[in-house]
Amino acid sequence: MTGPVIENGQVLLPLPLREGRGEGKSKNRTETKKARALRRSTTLAEVKLWLAVRNGALEGAKFRRQFPCGAYILDLAAVGMRLAIEIDGESHFTGDGPARDAERDAWLEGQGWQVLRFTNPEVLRNLEGVLETIRSALRGFPHPNPLPQGEGAAP
Repeated sequence: MTGPVIENGQVLLPLPLREGRGEGKSKNRTETKKARALRRSTTLAEVKLWLAVRNGALEGAKFRRQFPCGAYILDLAAVGMRLAIEIDGESHFTGDGPARDAERDAWLEGQGWQVLRFTNPEVLRNLEGVLETIRSALRGFPHPNPLPQGEGAAP
């Protein structure tokens, strides 16, 4: 796999070799195709945050990128913990963007998801602050890989 490429202000990421071969099968092929396209063309803020949280790097949580959920596609999702992270660009603050975001958040929360929203500039200028907010949210959930009873205790 090669590294990201910037084209027309978008960061294009190649898919890992195994992606797209049936893992995490979705009932809706259209949403899956849309999610794959979004994974290939993403913002710099999304790339920076993804690189910081992937592979369990943050509190051991397993995050997925551009995860289909109902009629929506979540920017980042810790599926087992039902934590959705949205990284908002300018379109989220103009026109009907705020109303659509409120409707989406209400639906996700009704499904048991916690939604955290950050702006592109927040992620780019204050990544550590964004990560600390996510850590705080994750601490409200049980660890995804707890030690068996009796292990890890002080002697």
